[in-house]
Amino acid sequence: MHGIIENLIHELTRLPGIGRKTAQRLAFFILSMPEQEALALARAIEGVIQKARFCGQCFNITENEVCEICSDDLRDRSRICVVEEPSNILVIERVKNFNCLYHVLLGSLSPIDGITPDRLKIKELIARVRSGSVQEVIVATNPNTKGEMTAQYIKEVLAPLNVRISRIAYGLPMGSDIEFADEVTLGKALEGRREI
Repeated sequence: MHGIIENLIHELTRLPGIGRKTAQRLAFFILSMPEQEALALARAIEGVIQKARFCGQCFNITENEVCEICSDDLRDRSRICVVEEPSNILVIERVKNFNCLYHVLLGSLSPIDGITPDRLKIKELIARVRSGSVQEVIVATNPNTKGEMTAQYIKEVLAPLNVRISRIAYGLPMGSDIEFADEVTLGKALEGRREI
């Protein structure tokens, strides 16, 4: 019995932000759950692993070929908001009256870590902008060194395509992640975006 609990603790420590003590608390909480709830949690994890995929247009997480946002005919298709990770979309979607499409880069530039432009979904962004209907690209990368480097690179590669390029304003503290911003701060940042 000790081996299976230790294995669960080990697997939980592999999650971001989960240290050994938190993993132990979670493991014993799972152990104390009614069997149906614990199995439902296991099935949810299994389901997301088996069914989740990247949207063929924006690279958001979806179960289908195209995500709900890209499929929504009521979206403003003249604007694309560029983010680093799918989780950033969830945060931005909490801002009311911001109803555009998205493009997920699946990371940010970091040459020291080997993350070069060809490792991100930048070619796909260029193709979407070239398609003709996009009038503005809103760069909403994180306000840190990697995010700024990525924003600058996007500005340079999109400059010849005759599209407005803006950057979210700094209502967000430098060095933080968009994922942890509240709706008001993020809303102000989106309203005060600027050209780059």
